[in-house]
Amino acid sequence: MSSVAPTADILEQDQLFGHPKGLYICFATELWERFSFYGMKYLLLLYLTKYHLFTDAMGLDVLGAYAGLVYALPVIGGMLADRYLGFRKAVVFGGIMLSLGHVLMAVEGHQAINYAAGTVLSEALTLVDGTVLAAGTTLAENIVIRDVAALDVFYFALALIVMGVGFLKPNISTIVGRLYEQGDARRDSGFTIFYMGINIGSFTATLLCGWLGETYGWGYGFGAAGIGMILGLITFLWGQKYLYGHAEPSDPERLKESALGPINKEWAIYLGSMVALAAVWWVVQREHVVHTGQYVMLVMAGSGLLGYAFLKATREEFHRMIVLVVLIASTIVFWALFEQSASSMTLYADRVVDRNVLGGEVRASQFGSLNAGFIILLAPVFAGLWIWLSKRGWEPSTPVKFGLGILQAGLGFGVLVFGAQFPNEAGQVAAIWLVLAYLLHTTGELCLSPVGLSAVTKLAVPKVVGAAMGTWFLATALSETLATRMSKWAAIDTAEGEVQDVAAALATYTDLFQFLMWFGIGAGIVMFIISPLLRKGMHGIH
Repeated sequence: MSSVAPTADILEQDQLFGHPKGLYICFATELWERFSFYGMKYLLLLYLTKYHLFTDAMGLDVLGAYAGLVYALPVIGGMLADRYLGFRKAVVFGGIMLSLGHVLMAVEGHQAINYAAGTVLSEALTLVDGTVLAAGTTLAENIVIRDVAALDVFYFALALIVMGVGFLKPNISTIVGRLYEQGDARRDSGFTIFYMGINIGSFTATLLCGWLGETYGWGYGFGAAGIGMILGLITFLWGQKYLYGHAEPSDPERLKESALGPINKEWAIYLGSMVALAAVWWVVQREHVVHTGQYVMLVMAGSGLLGYAFLKATREEFHRMIVLVVLIASTIVFWALFEQSASSMTLYADRVVDRNVLGGEVRASQFGSLNAGFIILLAPVFAGLWIWLSKRGWEPSTPVKFGLGILQAGLGFGVLVFGAQFPNEAGQVAAIWLVLAYLLHTTGELCLSPVGLSAVTKLAVPKVVGAAMGTWFLATALSETLATRMSKWAAIDTAEGEVQDVAAALATYTDLFQFLMWFGIGAGIVMFIISPLLRKGMHGIH
């Protein structure tokens, strides 16, 4: 990128430490939004399995459907903001929905009750379907009585969060870009500051909300996440004046046009989104619908990109598009491995890891903070490393970086497989092995993730860059459901969320991690093998 001095219009905006004040408003908003998101993410599966007594498979289905939708809906939210609402209005609307959703997450209802097989009922018991079991009945199978009303509120809260992220997440990043003119030398450092907010929010939230939720009650953890989101919304509303019109609708008059009688287009979007909450509430309870939809949409999107490039683009552009589709497919493998963190790795931490460290107990959900912590520490190191290698002509190509990322994700599980050979007297493994696994997953992420979106913008045919970016996020969404589906291979029957045989549980998780290890290593090696061909197809783009 060329270094271009900011114009007088840009410099007239209020500056702070050499950047527009609007950057810090976006920084704080995104910090609190990520605080709320990650504050509940690593509690979610533990909450479902230990409080509402979901089976592992049931809890993983909810986590997969939720995470898959969270990464898919920003494609729609970005389009609506770009074409109609403008980015400021989209962020405010998304922030309101997120705040409501996180507040509702604190509604626990009563804890589920498990009646084991062989129990003789001392009083009549009414099942969910209305069946009444009389007092004195001997139960032939386990029966779990859950607070159905509280769970309905919980699913509605998830729907609000999914919809809110869809409107806020893609558009807050776009606002940051709009604060700088094309070619402004400060843009890259501005985004670095912004993305640091994401990791600070993630790091602090996972530690604080995880500790509150697992120590004092789930509602405290979810409630703290909600307070964070409300603070983020307040910050953005207060700081709107520092955006200087860069986030306004491209055609304000268009929003005032009638969409349905007295309802204009702007309010039609708001009301339509509220109506759509019912559909999201229904879908988030049906992982198979989300998963099937992801496959169909991704195949259509990938085929559409290749078809357009074949018919409308040059031969070189078509080759680049093929490379991009291969890279997008490879990211599904990486993120399906990486996103074990909130699923199998969190259950692993809860059930078979010795979490007593330096005289204190680390909560299972708090291990999720390791990724953000390592990114804060290592991102500058990797940025400097690529520059150092580039000056010497040694910097790996984008396909090789992707291969390195996937390989390290596999090696992270290799560490867990190795560590499982050294359990303590209680059958638990040392926490250091999980720390090392997170370290390798993070270094893998730093090889792949920063160059990913850049590769989309460089390799896609210019007229369909937006569609290519949407396809990238669809692939990420699919990896979320794939991650939880693979986690189900290590689903364990528990007694009220607690394992009875730690050694057996360790063996089950180790079998899963061994498969994931070889899957990641194999996929990484494949990327290395085909990288010369992919690099050739990139036609000079690094």
